Amino acid sequence: MRPSKWASMITAAFISLSLASCGGGGASNAATEDGKLQTLTEGKLTIATGEPAWEPWVINDAPETGEGFEAAVAYAVAEKLGFSKENVVWVRTSFEEAIQPGPKNFDFNLQQYSITDERKQVVDFSSAYYKEPRVVITSKDNNFAGATSISELKDALFGAASGDISVEYTKTAIQPNNEVAVFNDLVAVLQALNAGQIDATVTGVAEGDYIVSSGQVENGVILGKIPGSEEATGGLGLLLEKDSPLTAPVTAAVDALVADGTIGKLAEQYLQQYNVADLNQ
Repeated sequence: MRPSKWASMITAAFISLSLASCGGGGASNAATEDGKLQTLTEGKLTIATGEPAWEPWVINDAPETGEGFEAAVAYAVAEKLGFSKENVVWVRTSFEEAIQPGPKNFDFNLQQYSITDERKQVVDFSSAYYKEPRVVITSKDNNFAGATSISELKDALFGAASGDISVEYTKTAIQPNNEVAVFNDLVAVLQALNAGQIDATVTGVAEGDYIVSSGQVENGVILGKIPGSEEATGGLGLLLEKDSPLTAPVTAAVDALVADGTIGKLAEQYLQQYNVADLNQ
């Protein structure tokens, strides 16, 4: 999908107002004297996503097309910041490396990063662009496939990707009797589920639907949504380098796109189908 043209772009004056309202940190130097944003490459906006990027966040692992919820959000933010599609550069990072401290090879990164206080110690986030429910996935052949409540999952062996909020969230929301097994990435988690090394995993509802519908888990099934998970996980934010001069203008762009309904329309287009019943307590 090619994002529709917004009514206006963020001008240098808008950026100055946004920065003044945020105050402090490195954000006060976001714009140069000629009003241009201080991006990684002058005149370009470098955006990162995962390798691979999953549907429905990015369709066909091709973010440059603007197809998929996060790809479309990225281009909407870029345009709010004054960058045309031709001036957007895409790069790939692993989930884990992007949330490590230190310099980044992108201006912002989006691959379903939940905003947490722990992560904010080493990276910056925009305000939330989406609050996603979390679901439990298993295989129809697994002993826990018939579970309808969280209490029935206490003895299940859960797995999650290193650095993913699902590691800690599984511990607090499910409180399983077994330690959560941690793997390098989501691909390894799904391989372990297919191999019977773990019983289940917790992931976002849209990602879970894609995992099951695309056969990433053999005979996969979504058991249900964890009640209250939308608010408990803090929402998904655009990730930036710590004290980035772009944090304030990027946040202003996200806020504007939420306020004018643009992001809501994109969520409706790409994510509305993911209605899942709650698990019982």
